[in-house]
Amino acid sequence: MTDSPLRPGAGCGAAILDDQGRLLLIQRLKEPEAGAWGLPGGKIDFGERSEDTARREIEEELGIVIELTRLACISEIIDGGDGQHWVSPIYEARIVSGAPRIMEPEKHGGWGWFSRDELPERLTTPAITFLETTANGAWRPALKQSL
Repeated sequence: MTDSPLRPGAGCGAAILDDQGRLLLIQRLKEPEAGAWGLPGGKIDFGERSEDTARREIEEELGIVIELTRLACISEIIDGGDGQHWVSPIYEARIVSGAPRIMEPEKHGGWGWFSRDELPERLTTPAITFLETTANGAWRPALKQSL
């Protein structure tokens, strides 16, 4: 155990899948992991449930309303370029209403639907964690090509 005054932060994200099984990813422009493609989501505010944060953040980022279908995994980023430590529940979700669009262009460079055969070259830690732990490893062959 360390005597550091630093504490991990809490974030959350959602793996939004479409009817074809493709995953919605956004490109991060800010640290942690600037330039990488990842799951939408964000920082949990004090007193806010992680499920509520996921829905709020994704509506703010992409202008869509989602339904969370299950807790998929827990991700952890330790110094993703910002010197911080983040712990994040990742939920599977589906779009209930709206069409994705970038609502915060200062934070995100783009978005897209990706199948396991067409993953972006650089992925965030939460996206990798989700892909490694879901669908009985179905994403693993494509994921190895992306790393």
